[in-house]
Amino acid sequence: MKQTTNSILMIRPVAFRMNEQTAVNNYYQKVLDGLLPATVNAKAQQEFDAFVDKLRAVGVDVIVVNDTENPDTPDSIFPNNWISFHENADVALYPMFAENRRQERREEILDLLEEQGFEVENIMDYTEAEDDGFFLEGTGSLVLDRANGKAYCALSPRADEELFIEFCEDFDFAPVIFEAFQTVNGERKLIYHTNVMMCLGETFAVICADCIDDKKERKMVLDNLKEDKKEIILITEDQVNNFAGNMLEVRGANDKRYLVMSAAARQSLTADQISKLEKHVEILSSNLDTIEACGGGSARCMMAEIFLPKA
Repeated sequence: MKQTTNSILMIRPVAFRMNEQTAVNNYYQKVLDGLLPATVNAKAQQEFDAFVDKLRAVGVDVIVVNDTENPDTPDSIFPNNWISFHENADVALYPMFAENRRQERREEILDLLEEQGFEVENIMDYTEAEDDGFFLEGTGSLVLDRANGKAYCALSPRADEELFIEFCEDFDFAPVIFEAFQTVNGERKLIYHTNVMMCLGETFAVICADCIDDKKERKMVLDNLKEDKKEIILITEDQVNNFAGNMLEVRGANDKRYLVMSAAARQSLTADQISKLEKHVEILSSNLDTIEACGGGSARCMMAEIFLPKA
């Protein structure tokens, strides 16, 4: 199985804003005072377009789908939470914590990908779990080591353990389960998405081990990464707050490897961390300040990787 892909699905926002329904447990979101919603959306669109241009300039195949005005989906810019695409032509649809995010799931996106020559065989639909109040938010909740057949998951209100294990059985991943925390007003609270505190590349892993408070769990996660010969690059909680965990390795022209992140994430990294990463990949960063502040998500969340075979 490949760990990285050249094809990415991205959703261009039409009504992006801070989503009050997700802010209850996404502590990275902020209200931008004094900015009209239209201004926030315009800024997000500018950041989105510049980001897509940078990806395409290095040869990443970016499929952009425009969001629709109805229904109201302020977080549609983060498609990786509701869908994932796999090499065996399977697609997974995920149960979402926020009710207004459930409307982001659009069947016609699959039709569009098939028109582009991608094969879709089976749809694994986990969305019924929403009715019972259980959630698993795609490759936000799941950090997949596709090459080594492992799935990492930090349990949270948005990542249910039983659903995660069901996913692993269906897609043949070995589950690596732990809890990750961040300090909010002096209290340790669960981090809502695994992909905020860790990123897996082909030959390296970026992780905030300090987020894993339980020493046994921390050792177990790091042992799994070492076992798979990943160079472990540790980041701090402060760097996590700057979205330095929210990165994705992609392939550009001539199969060149890039690590994609926001400008804020890159600025937060030390010279030593950058030199370690640059032994593996070229860093590609783009300013996502508005998207990060209002959405509480960053570069990785904006990209749904497409591993589907081509017909």
